[in-house]
Amino acid sequence: MALSLPFLNIASRKKRTQMISVDLGSRTTKAVLLERRGEVLALTRYALLDAPIFEKKISPELLGDHLRSVAEALGNTTKYITMSVGLDDAMVRQVELPQIPLDEMRQILKVNHKGYLQQDLPNHVFDCYIIPPRLQSVADKTSESARAGGSAPKLKVLAAAAKQQLVNDFMAATNAAGLIAECMVPGLVGPINTFEQALPEILARETIALVDIGFKHTSVTILDRGELALTRVVNIGGDKLTAGLAESMNISYAEAEGIKVGMAPEVESALQMQVIPLGREIRASLDFFEHQFDRPVSQVYVSGGSARSEMILQMLHSELMTECKTWNSTGFLQLALPGQQAVEVDHIGPQLTVAIGAALSAF
Repeated sequence: MALSLPFLNIASRKKRTQMISVDLGSRTTKAVLLERRGEVLALTRYALLDAPIFEKKISPELLGDHLRSVAEALGNTTKYITMSVGLDDAMVRQVELPQIPLDEMRQILKVNHKGYLQQDLPNHVFDCYIIPPRLQSVADKTSESARAGGSAPKLKVLAAAAKQQLVNDFMAATNAAGLIAECMVPGLVGPINTFEQALPEILARETIALVDIGFKHTSVTILDRGELALTRVVNIGGDKLTAGLAESMNISYAEAEGIKVGMAPEVESALQMQVIPLGREIRASLDFFEHQFDRPVSQVYVSGGSARSEMILQMLHSELMTECKTWNSTGFLQLALPGQQAVEVDHIGPQLTVAIGAALSAF
């Protein structure tokens, strides 16, 4: 069951046969077109476009033009669109809430966001997703109930917040582009949704970390036998790795980007100096979980553009002392891609992880 924190509470949401899903990055917009074909989902097209250039904030007009270009690149076959909200634009936290309807949970967060999310969040919209509890024995449930004094146990809930203005701008932009907004989904949940579909057996039985290296930020999510245990956003991304490599080698940013994803051995020491701080931040997240739960993280699965570099994966492995590997985010989808896209999808796949996961929230 895909995590769904859509922010847009559209009462008439129906099962769509096609969906555009957009991961609006700081440098590159990643978009996919998914199509429901009976019991399976098909990836029929994807697009990578240069993100709009903006200083602090993108206007609804500029975003509308960009979304129109995305729809054209995907063939203009549907008007329904979902967008992931960047790691710096949406807060996601795990909280405990009483067993009440979702509408009441949203209202509690709206009234007491400082208490639950440890931040003052005026003019925000809130959404919730009830985390399904891991299967427990009757004895476990009875003892929990006894500890709670016979009262109903609280629910583990994934709570999310985004600025109301951001939601309004997205709605205005989609209208300007002639599209229909279906969902806005925190980017943090994209890799979780995709992994759940791509590697369900590993998700169910192992304790793993999902690391998605974006342009400005990296998300770290620890899943303990299918249950969400920890989420964290690290302010180091592919941009910092590339810029640091360019500076240390006295080459252009574009040259450094090509070398980073390639495997030029002569840049190994310079690249390692950039990867070590990221590795230490990820290791700190793993350590925190392992000390809290007394359970080791067995595997680290890496996505994002930098995951295409075997050298970066090896460096993270050395720093974390835990196996790091990329994974096939399109493996569970029926591939119905045109010509060149069918050839390149294996290489591009790690960059599509968030967009695919956001689409799954809408289907």
